[in-house]
Amino acid sequence: MAGTLIVDDEDDIRLLVRLTIERASEPLEIVGEAGSGEQAVECWRATRPDVILLDYRMPGMSGLDAAEMILAEQPDQSIVLFSAFLDDRALGRASALGIRAILDKRDLGDVPETLLRYAPA
Repeated sequence: MAGTLIVDDEDDIRLLVRLTIERASEPLEIVGEAGSGEQAVECWRATRPDVILLDYRMPGMSGLDAAEMILAEQPDQSIVLFSAFLDDRALGRASALGIRAILDKRDLGDVPETLLRYAPA
């Protein structure tokens, strides 16, 4: 089972993602959830998931700032950026950081397959 950390500042989005993952046939296990970038880093340190689904726009620390902190500690951490709002600058930074994939929130049904694709074998 691929341990998954879900990070989004919206409770309803985290719920939808969790339900989508739980109903999928892919072997994913939710090991934690966080509602901010700061919580994401803290939860990541506590759970060390195989893959992180990380929202970009959150109050306080952005998803990319959280990703930068996490990747500084563990450069091979698998992160999938999850957002409806990405500009060219954010996309460029995500690529430079080593974000494995970017998934639009409108493609919620693709979450399980994408997470499994980018989780380490």
